[in-house]
Amino acid sequence: MITNRPIHPDFHALLVLKEQNVIDLFCDLRAFILECYPNSNELVYHTHALTAVFAISEKLGDAFCMIPIYTNHLNLGFNKGTLLTDPHNLLIGTGNLIRHIPIKTASDYRNEEVKQLLQAAIAFAIKDMDKPTKTIGKTISKINKK
Repeated sequence: MITNRPIHPDFHALLVLKEQNVIDLFCDLRAFILECYPNSNELVYHTHALTAVFAISEKLGDAFCMIPIYTNHLNLGFNKGTLLTDPHNLLIGTGNLIRHIPIKTASDYRNEEVKQLLQAAIAFAIKDMDKPTKTIGKTISKINKK
């Protein structure tokens, strides 16, 4: 199932300031994630990076992955990456929980290994969720407008 969920205006206003190749990769990676789990909620932030977080509820703690966008690159981050089985050794990082895959081209994520990892992260998030959510398939801005 392919979704055409629009990018939140708060996020879009900052996204257009990035390099075009980064914007294109973000849009395709976002579409890939939404294809894998169309009911995910997307929480958008702007802190040290412009970030789209994908969760099974409206809570950050129920997130399964994220796309942080830096100055000229982006990553596919897994919020509980250290708790996932990674048979293809795709994940890198040294944090207590978060691991990521550096994204340079669509082939870095449009493959069966990443799809399986994403599905495992979704299944883990569903199993780990405290209580069911009433919010499904929404984009929620956490971006402070100045």
